[in-house]
Amino acid sequence: MAEAPAKTGATPVLSVQNLEAWYGESHILHGINFNVNAGEVVTLLGRNGAGKTTTLKSVVGIIGKRTGSIRFDNVDITRASSDKIARMGVAFCPEERGIFASLDVRENLLLPPIVRPGGLSLDQIFELFPNLKERLNSQGTKLSGGEQQMLAIARILRTGARFLMLDEPTEGLAPVIIQQIGHTIARLKSEGFTILLVEQNFRFASTVADRYYIVEHGKVIDGFANSELQANMDKLHTYLGV
Repeated sequence: MAEAPAKTGATPVLSVQNLEAWYGESHILHGINFNVNAGEVVTLLGRNGAGKTTTLKSVVGIIGKRTGSIRFDNVDITRASSDKIARMGVAFCPEERGIFASLDVRENLLLPPIVRPGGLSLDQIFELFPNLKERLNSQGTKLSGGEQQMLAIARILRTGARFLMLDEPTEGLAPVIIQQIGHTIARLKSEGFTILLVEQNFRFASTVADRYYIVEHGKVIDGFANSELQANMDKLHTYLGV
């Protein structure tokens, strides 16, 4: 497998080695290996069912059975509880978004606890997502799909987490909203956040990612830097079926 080259002098903040994971008796991950360096946007690409989401859930500790090694900030978190991992500054934004129907936008925003200092204030969040300020008293599930995605991302930015895992943030969204999500990711990167992104839309990923790993059948089978994207387009078409 071609390893995606890291930045010169980069500091690995997440190191995943030989990760295996199961849902009940179903063996989903078969030895995942990858690293994420501080300040990077790294994207996991692959078809549906390849194991990308399971990888994120394993890192954040919500997959019951997992083996191998997951190290965050050089601390082994392979068997750590999800609340401990969250308090280390790791945040997960799931594909299904998890907006609470009975709460308005403000209540959804304020629900997650602050786990570390340095989280974004509501004013900073509204600067990133002005739509949310306009809909502050609206019921969470009355928002459009794009607004719900903004709310899901905004909610974790309050917590103080600096390592963000975003699962399919552009799924089903209009192009103008996808563009706004891209601008947001670029802005967060510029402010020192590290982001692990799961995407099928490599055209969107190419606007924000530093590096890519290709996941297939529960393994990382290839990796390359964004600067090598054009040279790998034929392989991407084969891997992703696009």
